[in-house]
Amino acid sequence: MGMALIQVQPADAARGGRMGGGSFRAPSMPRSSGRSYGGGGYGGGYRGGYRGGGIGFPFLIPIFGFGGGGLFGLLILMAVAGVLVNALRGLGGGAPAIGGGGGGAMAPVVPSKVNMIQVQVGLLASAKALQDDLRSLATSSDTSSSSGLQRLLQETTLALLRQPDLWVYANAETGTVPFSSAESTFNRLSMSERSKLDAELTSNVGGRRLDDSAVGEADATNEFIVVTLLVASTANARLQGANTGEDLRQTLRILGSTASSELLALEVIWQPEGRGDVLSAEELITAYPNLQHL
Repeated sequence: MGMALIQVQPADAARGGRMGGGSFRAPSMPRSSGRSYGGGGYGGGYRGGYRGGGIGFPFLIPIFGFGGGGLFGLLILMAVAGVLVNALRGLGGGAPAIGGGGGGAMAPVVPSKVNMIQVQVGLLASAKALQDDLRSLATSSDTSSSSGLQRLLQETTLALLRQPDLWVYANAETGTVPFSSAESTFNRLSMSERSKLDAELTSNVGGRRLDDSAVGEADATNEFIVVTLLVASTANARLQGANTGEDLRQTLRILGSTASSELLALEVIWQPEGRGDVLSAEELITAYPNLQHL
C-alpha cells in the first residue's frame, strides 16, 4: 500500500506513532486418527479451559512478573477468569469431539499459554535520534510477516539500548494467559496504550502504512519521549524487569532476541511522534502512572 498524507491540525496534545502486527493463528500439522479438537476461532479453535472433563492447571492461576498491577494486571486476570468460567460451564457435557477419525486432516498445533509482555521506557526529549529511528523503521519494516516483526522488535530494542544515558523512567510487566484468550487480551492492551495518543501520525501495522510528511521538525519544548513495547510470545525467557537501568538493559536484550517462531504479535507505540508535539512532565505522569524513576 502506498504512503498516504493526512491533514495535521495545530499541535495541542501529544501525538505519536505505532507499528507492528502479528497473528494468533496456530500452525497446523497432520491429525492422528481418533483425536478430538474443539471448533471455533483462532486458526482452528482451541478450547483451552478443559480437556476430557478436567480443568487445565495453567489456566487456574494467572502468572505475573514484576509489577503486574494496574490495567495490565486486571486484563490478565480477566482473561484467565473468562477461560475458567467457560471451563466450568463445559464440565457438564465434557470436551466435544469434532471431526474425529480424519487421519489425513490438519489440526492446529496450539501453545498451552501465551506470555504478554509490556515494557515502557521514558526518555529525555533530547533523544531525537530515537524518534528518527522509529519513523525510519515505520517506513521500512515489513510488518506483515513473522520475520519482519522479529526484525522490527530487534531494531527497536537496539534503538533503545543505544540511548541509556537518556533513560529516566521505565516499567515492565508480564503475565501469562491461555492461548484462547491471548488475541483479545493483546487487543485490549493495545487499545489502552493507543488511547493515550491524540492521533497516530506515523503508522505501519500489518503491512498498512500511514505517514505525514508535511510536518516540520520537533518542537524544542518537548520534555519527554515514551516508547511502549507490547509483545505476545510463547518464549520462556526470564526477563529482568525494569527497576534499575541494568535490569532494563537486560530485559531489552532478552526481549530483542525473541525468535520469529515464538513471536505471535508485536506493537511499538511512541509519543510524541517528534514533529511539533509536546509531552510534558505532567502529561507523562498522568498517562503513564506506573512508570518508575530509574
